[in-house]
Amino acid sequence: MTVLVPSIMFSWIPLVLILFLVTTPRRAVIIAFIGAWLFLPMYGYKLPGLPDYTKVSATIYGAMLGVILFDAGRLMTFRPSLFDIPMLVWCLCPFVSAPLNGYELYDGMSLSVEQVIAWGLPYFIGRLYFSDLEGLRELAIGIFIGGLIYMPLCLYEIRMSPQLHAKVYGFFPHDFGQTKRWGGWRPSVFMQHGLMVGMWMAGATLMGIWLWFSGIIKRIWGVPVGLFVAGLFITTVMCKSTGAVVLLLGGVMLLFGSYLFKTKWLVLIAVLIPPLYLGARIQGWNAEEIISASALIHEKRAFSVRYRVEAEIDLVERAMERPFFGWAGWGRNMILSRKGEDLFAADSMWIIVLGRQGLVGLTCLGITMILPGYFLTKRIPVRLWADPVHGSAVAIVTLVIIYTYDNLFNAMINPVFILAMGGAMGLGIQRVIHPVSRGAIDQPVYGSMSDGLPLSSTPMKHS
Repeated sequence: MTVLVPSIMFSWIPLVLILFLVTTPRRAVIIAFIGAWLFLPMYGYKLPGLPDYTKVSATIYGAMLGVILFDAGRLMTFRPSLFDIPMLVWCLCPFVSAPLNGYELYDGMSLSVEQVIAWGLPYFIGRLYFSDLEGLRELAIGIFIGGLIYMPLCLYEIRMSPQLHAKVYGFFPHDFGQTKRWGGWRPSVFMQHGLMVGMWMAGATLMGIWLWFSGIIKRIWGVPVGLFVAGLFITTVMCKSTGAVVLLLGGVMLLFGSYLFKTKWLVLIAVLIPPLYLGARIQGWNAEEIISASALIHEKRAFSVRYRVEAEIDLVERAMERPFFGWAGWGRNMILSRKGEDLFAADSMWIIVLGRQGLVGLTCLGITMILPGYFLTKRIPVRLWADPVHGSAVAIVTLVIIYTYDNLFNAMINPVFILAMGGAMGLGIQRVIHPVSRGAIDQPVYGSMSDGLPLSSTPMKHS
């Protein structure tokens, strides 16, 4: 480990506070989240009596402290809604599940605090700053720019192998053997896994495509934005994450299909599929059709999907021994061998949530993730989805939808996407959508690359 790890980790919060001094609070939040997610090391420090100080918590602490110190008035403007209750219950679930499994109240409180930091606070900050069209526009542009910044780093690792984290921070945060894909390298840059990078680049590309199509951004530094979007798309494919590419294509088809055919039903169907899938899986469906479809892409992909599906069948049975609030934490949701080792890996977010927080936690988290898509069909007419006023909000909601699908097969917490979820929920809660000013649309978008960014991550190592 190099000296840069403690240096950047413990200087990050002061840097975020400086951001609040030199730019608007909303833009400071975007830069803080994206900057941390893209560049902080995958490392954590244990703190006595407190959650570990990690890439994720550094991001949240800095942003929240900045809000409290420099924009406290914003907190007074927050109006909670009944639709925020599922996120609140999701964050408090460990406080109930831990005592039900024989742990102390302190243990449950500790797990709840961790859940608040990873999910609740990014969602809350998203509700504070991105619950309007202008806020979602800035966030969408920030994610797009974050993808452009990561593009040359991804291309470097695609050519040279994933080395940047080790070169800069002195260690590689995951199994290096998993970086070899399709006869080449899958980049991980400064994230925990190549799957995280693939999903990030897919989200940035989705933003770029719709920002370009809706005319929100036409040129960057005098260059037609379509060239940047094409570069992002090619880089995303070269990241060699099949799921991310499939979700990107699905998101693009959802946007263009809905807009061209002027129908909201594609989005409604899209948000209904995840709960139907989860219900079927919990009831014992073996997902053989999905395994067969993945075999059309690649035989190894089908093998991976089959392993996950079969493991989830046994993990569902284990979870249903504590169906309502789950087994809490500390691995009790897992199935152990005689040697005390996990027999199966829990790779999907939904199976982890079901095992730890039960049906209550899974339902609350699921409601929070699918409501923005439903609200989109109610609040913004489809004919307006590709205009410069509403286009970025539509893109953000679509990002939340594909992130929901990603969590059906992976467990990659991304605070930037959770931030977007909070903003999309806040916009949906409004009964009347107020458009941004015409001047905000007509002015040049980002003369420099420093105008917006977001970020976060999950640690692998501890000191």
